[in-house]
Amino acid sequence: MAEQKAQPSGVWPTVKPFVNGGLSGMLATCVIQPVDMVKVRIQLGQGSAATVTKTMLQNEGVGAFYKGLSAGLLRQATYTTARLGSFRILTNKAVAANDGKPLPLYQKALCGLTAGAIGASVGSPADLALIRMQADATLPAAQRRNYTNAFHALSRIVADEGVLALWKGAGPTVVRAMALNMGMLASYDQSVEFFKDSLGFGEITTVVGASAVSGFFASACSLPFDYVKTQIQKMQPDANGKYPYTGSLDCAMKTLKAGGPFKFYTGFPVYCVRIAPHVMMTWIFLNQIQKAQKNLGL
Repeated sequence: MAEQKAQPSGVWPTVKPFVNGGLSGMLATCVIQPVDMVKVRIQLGQGSAATVTKTMLQNEGVGAFYKGLSAGLLRQATYTTARLGSFRILTNKAVAANDGKPLPLYQKALCGLTAGAIGASVGSPADLALIRMQADATLPAAQRRNYTNAFHALSRIVADEGVLALWKGAGPTVVRAMALNMGMLASYDQSVEFFKDSLGFGEITTVVGASAVSGFFASACSLPFDYVKTQIQKMQPDANGKYPYTGSLDCAMKTLKAGGPFKFYTGFPVYCVRIAPHVMMTWIFLNQIQKAQKNLGL
């Protein structure tokens, strides 16, 4: 994550963090998509990871694990591009204001919170499309939306529900992203310092270990918000046109009353397994992209 000492002039230095962030996130998503699909199905109450995986293979085939991939890639192209790009811009400005000295943990956490909010606001429409496409097969045939790809989903949502519907569930999405980014970035930086400076680990071991730790804390901080967000985004009105929840707070209170606090951690092992590798691979891909650009003089 070290900055290059010299960078070319022009627009590229400003755009570069956003391009690199989006590319690294999209590459990581291509690998993680099947696990993410299983996580969504678990949250929708279809059973354990093993049960969901077996059922999907038997009834829908291998292709079902990549349903919604276009929306997942679009989400990374918007959310991660904005999140990592704005985080780098914010930290660069903070370092400059700090006379070039390394940032304290709380400032990195604040940058992460802000970047998470920006990224989630930009990526919320794609996130909504992703959740709906992944949940579609769990609905009765008469209620399925049958989106063919992310852009079809977005156009249908606008046509059927209006433009503002693209940000349905945006509140919990933004809060989840803020919690995830704070947990991920703060714990990652602390873990890197611990593994590298205190334990003397090498670069690869440090990246893997710190990514696993940051993935755990990102999961623990964000899953309750992710659970509420998923419930809000996939809800359907009943025969009288009434939705099961009036909003995020109503969903959280009803969930707490019905299942207790641990209900928010439904699917935590799979969620953690999904988040940790995605964090790790995003940083690894980002590192490789930066190395390739350096070799090309970009």
